[in-house]
Amino acid sequence: MQMMRPTRRTAVTVIAFGCLGLAAAIWTRSSARAQGQVREFAIDGNQFAFSPGRIDVQRDDLVKIAFSARDMAHSFTIDEYRIAKRAGAGQSVVFEFRADRTGTFTYYCNLSHDERCRGMKGQLTVR
Repeated sequence: MQMMRPTRRTAVTVIAFGCLGLAAAIWTRSSARAQGQVREFAIDGNQFAFSPGRIDVQRDDLVKIAFSARDMAHSFTIDEYRIAKRAGAGQSVVFEFRADRTGTFTYYCNLSHDERCRGMKGQLTVR
């Protein structure tokens, strides 16, 4: 049985396909990381408190929040993400944002119809 010697052209083709495979694997992995997961949260504003008072997500997750004001009008505000959503008493608002920066961010009620609204705070942690 006679062995065939690889030609220069065959070697270039093998290297090219190898590089394409590697590039595709890297692109797929980074694309999946950039997409993140969809994370859904139901957050209530009631009796001058948020429930839950803490939410944790990963960087690049798509965060969907259903915010409900139970007893009176409240807002859900995160300055660093330029989010300020208001819900009237007994109403809900649904919104989403991409958690594209890491850190711990305070969410709070920015309404001033009652002094106790200023004490409504929660934390969003993006890892």
